[in-house]
Amino acid sequence: MTLREVMHAHIPTLHAASTVRDAVDKMDIYQFPGLVLVGEEMEPLGVLTEGDLSRAAFERGNVTSLARELASRYATRDPVTMSPEAEVSDAFHKMLMSGLTVLPVVENNRLAGVVLRCDLMQAMMVDLDP
Repeated sequence: MTLREVMHAHIPTLHAASTVRDAVDKMDIYQFPGLVLVGEEMEPLGVLTEGDLSRAAFERGNVTSLARELASRYATRDPVTMSPEAEVSDAFHKMLMSGLTVLPVVENNRLAGVVLRCDLMQAMMVDLDP
């Protein structure tokens, strides 16, 4: 099974002007634990997760003071990505080895979707007997 078969293709993204408040709102509305920061050509520039924001809030002492800051400040730059043709098991292994919770799926240098670890675990268990 490939990532193309399990990825979330219609996903919210962040842009250069997105604030932390924008990111938190999108994470809440779309129930995603992380978002991809994209450039003008939809190329992935970074990934921002709930964990990134939680660490920033802990260091700052509160979360509300982060609201108006640019989300890109807290995003992991140059994210690990994989092709939609990659095997689910290979992607899961890469995520585990890298400590990733969100993996951008990229085709022709453009964001095609994302997968979460849970998506990959579920995909690998699909063919198991009940």
